[in-house]
Amino acid sequence: MKILILINEPPYGNEKAYNALRIANQLGKDHETVEVRIFLMADAANCAIANQTTPNGYYNIERMLKLAITKKAKVKICGSCADARGLKNIPLIEGAEISTMAELTSWVVDSDKILIF
Repeated sequence: MKILILINEPPYGNEKAYNALRIANQLGKDHETVEVRIFLMADAANCAIANQTTPNGYYNIERMLKLAITKKAKVKICGSCADARGLKNIPLIEGAEISTMAELTSWVVDSDKILIF
């Protein structure tokens, strides 16, 4: 099974990205045969910025995204969304890739389930 998790919301300020990554990481833990794909659009492009610092006791989206990648999730970032937010020359999390709408639409067509946050 292939599951696409589409995240549109910023990494902090609400908990949509947090909850999306909780699901992704639980899938990676409990269902190793499921292919998890994460596509970051709009303000969610900021989720892939490397070296995030959060207060002690607060969740850290970078660590959660890295865990998903170590569990074999594929992570793509909308290129035009990243450009619009000035992320073109900013270090991104290793394993996350800038992508295109064409690749997203291929994932949509090829996925068994799509979760949108």
